[in-house]
This record gives sequence, structure tokens and C-alpha cells, in this order.
Amino acid sequence: MAEACDIHGVAFKHGSVVLLARVVGADGSPLVPSQITSARYTVELLDEADADVATPVAAHTAVQVAVAGLLSETLLIDDTWEVDDLGYNFRHELDVSAQPAFDIAGRNYRVVFELVPANGQVILVRFRVHII
Repeated sequence: MAEACDIHGVAFKHGSVVLLARVVGADGSPLVPSQITSARYTVELLDEADADVATPVAAHTAVQVAVAGLLSETLLIDDTWEVDDLGYNFRHELDVSAQPAFDIAGRNYRVVFELVPANGQVILVRFRVHII
């Protein structure tokens, strides 16, 4: 079984983030857009004292995302990917042009993507972003 973990990053207060990941299915192979029927994300402000408490951020809750723009058909490697030599297949730039997502410096936020596959269980992709 693959280990579940949040992908960590840092962003500026009121800034955007480009979220990258390599997302694989239960068989260990990279997901492709045709395997996912829908996707959505939610940004949450994490409670510093209680790990079970997270407050959804207005205008960034259950936001639908086009699967074709989220997942690629192949693994990609470019200057934005610094993790390994294999590459990423998941990319999303958080749109904060109408509503900021990260309002409080010094706090941690979680961005959770729910990918609904054509077959099988919902796949969660989570990012933890510290705001400066």
C-alpha cells in the first residue's frame, strides 16, 4: 500500500499556488484523465490547536475542476518539478483573482482535491500550504 501524505509547500498571503503531484491508481500506475469522471477542491484553514478542526475558505469550497486540465495523459518533467526524475501528472493553479484563498500569514491551509473515478473509490490528493 502506498503511504498517504500531504504534499507540503509555502505561499505568500493573498497569493496563488501551483499544485503539482504524481497521482497513481490502486495498481500503482499514473492516473489519466479518462479514468476520472469529476474533480473538485476545497481550501481549509487548519486549527493550530486541534488537528480535527478545519474551516472551509469562502469561494474555495467544493469547486469543480475540469479533469482534462487537472490530469495529463503522460508524466511531465519541467522546471517546476523538483521532486524526482519521473515527473508529475497532476497540476492545478489555484485561482485567487476573485477571492483570496490564503488570508492569514503564519497559518497552515489544506487544499483537498476529490477525484471521482469511473470505477473504484474516491481519490484524495492533499496539499498543506504554510502562508508567509
